[in-house]
Amino acid sequence: MTTTTRRCTASLLGLLLVFGAACRARAAAPPAAGLVAAAPIGRTPPRLSYVDGEVSFWRPGAADWAPAQINTALVPGDETYTGNRGNLELQVGTRAFVRAWGDTQLGLVNEEPDFLQLKVTAGHVSLDLRSVEPGHSVEVDTPAAAFTIDAPGYYRVDVSPERTTFITRRSGRATMTPAGGQAVAIAPSEEIVLDTVPAPSVQSFVAPPLDVWDTWNYTRTDELIDSMSARYVPAGVYGVDDLDHYGAWRVVPTYGPVWVPSAVATGWAPYSTGRWVADPYYGWTWVDEAPWGWAPYHHGRWVNVNGYWAWAPGPIVARPVYAPALVAFFGAPGVRVTVGAPFVSWVALGWGEPLIPWWGSERFVGHASWGGWGGPRIVNNVVINRTTVVDVRNVTVYKNAAVRNAVVAVRADAFGRRGVHEARVTEVDVRRLEPIHGRLRVTPDASSFVAGSGAAVKPPPQIQQRQVVATRRPVARVERPDVGRERTAPAVTTPAPRIVPAPRPASTATAPTAPRAPFGASQVERQRASVPPRFEAQRAEPRTEPARPEARPDAGREVGRPHEGAPRALPGEPANRVSPWRREGGERHGALPAPAARAATPAPAAHPPAAVDRGGDARRTPPKPAADHGERDEPPARGRADR
Repeated sequence: MTTTTRRCTASLLGLLLVFGAACRARAAAPPAAGLVAAAPIGRTPPRLSYVDGEVSFWRPGAADWAPAQINTALVPGDETYTGNRGNLELQVGTRAFVRAWGDTQLGLVNEEPDFLQLKVTAGHVSLDLRSVEPGHSVEVDTPAAAFTIDAPGYYRVDVSPERTTFITRRSGRATMTPAGGQAVAIAPSEEIVLDTVPAPSVQSFVAPPLDVWDTWNYTRTDELIDSMSARYVPAGVYGVDDLDHYGAWRVVPTYGPVWVPSAVATGWAPYSTGRWVADPYYGWTWVDEAPWGWAPYHHGRWVNVNGYWAWAPGPIVARPVYAPALVAFFGAPGVRVTVGAPFVSWVALGWGEPLIPWWGSERFVGHASWGGWGGPRIVNNVVINRTTVVDVRNVTVYKNAAVRNAVVAVRADAFGRRGVHEARVTEVDVRRLEPIHGRLRVTPDASSFVAGSGAAVKPPPQIQQRQVVATRRPVARVERPDVGRERTAPAVTTPAPRIVPAPRPASTATAPTAPRAPFGASQVERQRASVPPRFEAQRAEPRTEPARPEARPDAGREVGRPHEGAPRALPGEPANRVSPWRREGGERHGALPAPAARAATPAPAAHPPAAVDRGGDARRTPPKPAADHGERDEPPARGRADR
């Protein structure tokens, strides 16, 4: 028996040794070039998709607040602020939007594949989340509590020095974790009121009726997610609705559906109306000034058809991949691209051409990539197989470089410091340019971290210094090797958040249900909602009424219902109480006018190439802007949120 046991043990040890050696050999083997080239570029960052009125932006590294610029890709640490007449919108998903009204400071704290963390120190914020993927969550940190959202719905946050309120609508659910308190579950159609004076307290009320800003949020999201361009673009691409209003779709035999922008200037070329901004994660990132300038500059390719520029998204892919820009950089022969170089130039990638990243880890930067591209792969105007290993040193031909004015060049000392239209070099000999196959060695300065320039409205110091409650600490920022070391004093200094335990996901079967906040008392009750409207189909032909039956003695009353008499008193107290600090009818803000139509309509589309006109050209009306804040009533003495 002992001999048999020893033999079995020896056999098992031998198998373990062989298996372990094989595993070590696989781990030690270097990755294939094809695997490195196919590595994902990165997830899509939140996008500043709408700006109206006084809106400011700040990023760590910048000298001061600057006017916010649409199409800016946000990273953790970025801060935004809206003045009294300001509105802004962040697109955080294809069907998810975060908006801020006047006098609001909103910051991005953290972004992970399954977690988004925002910070609100003052003002009014709405989260219109039409979809939330399973296992994903959004956290909103405020001075009074951290709110965790893991279900689709509409959410409203109002923060003042004395009070914080949180409202759920459209079946939205959330969990509130106050400072030093226990997690509290928030049910659908509920409002949580956290008072800090005269003593901390938490109460729950029924969600009040929609105010004018909530109504505008509902309407705007409805229009943004109903886009005609979605049929040509992969699901997951941001900014698709903008394409409906500022261009036309055509079908070209070689490229399939392409989008032609309207009302562009003569001699215009892609990546010529904007500027480069320093991003701590993606390196130099393009921010375009055009209202449609997101999707065509971070996905797909640009082609020139019969003298017209068109954006080609390529065949539909299952999951698109974001890139900070889709260009090829050039430098003069024998001159490295540094501050001392004469100029830096670039051109939009053409159909099927590879992107050679200038950002990322050493295993990723400088390797040809077609991440998110579903069309053919083309190198030096030759179609290659997907398994072909590409040596980037041999990639020297870019088709769009031969198009007039397609190569954009600026002096190196202006790159990332000013807009392209201010620093563009007109005389460029494209025959002497050499492609850059690696990092772009241009050192940013304080002006390189923001896209706007000029004076901007700033939040009051007391707002910036408010401590918030959070379940995670802010992400530590790691400086890239190509980022300059000289830094000025930060324009925004915020205290560290107060960390509280994160609530368990609501989907966890073993997790106990968080208690509800105590019901609040007030003399104001929300009016009952009207009966949902019925669909009354119009009859094609009038129908003859059947003969009426003879009246019966009891026909005057309904069967099964008692005779109507004096109204009976209901037991108990009203349940649908509205917070007592609200006005009658639930209005918090003054009577604002209905959202007006956009003042400036887009110019008519330029005539597309006649040879490629194969499709329709329907357009939609742009979404309506928010109501003017100038007509708001003055707030009561209890704080900004008491309106």
